[in-house]
Amino acid sequence: MKLFRLAAVLAVLAGPAYAQMPNLNLLQEGPGKTPEEKAAEAEREKAYKETLKKIPDSKASNDPWGGMRSDPSKQPAAPKASAATSAPKKTKSGTAAN
Repeated sequence: MKLFRLAAVLAVLAGPAYAQMPNLNLLQEGPGKTPEEKAAEAEREKAYKETLKKIPDSKASNDPWGGMRSDPSKQPAAPKASAATSAPKKTKSGTAAN
């Protein structure tokens, strides 16, 4: 039973210690790219950017249900006069009658 307790205590204490260990990368970096691979990648990137320039900007809304909803901004704003602002304020007078 003592052996089980000792193993449990060691397992509980080893968790935080393991979490604090630094992440080591022993391979550093993979093999570098050849000049041909770099040129091919640059060409692909250039073609990608040229394709993005050909896409037109969307000006109109593409919402098929847009006419079915009511637009809250088109409704006139209601005046913000409330009963509390039009009635005079009541003030507390002197002592309480309880």
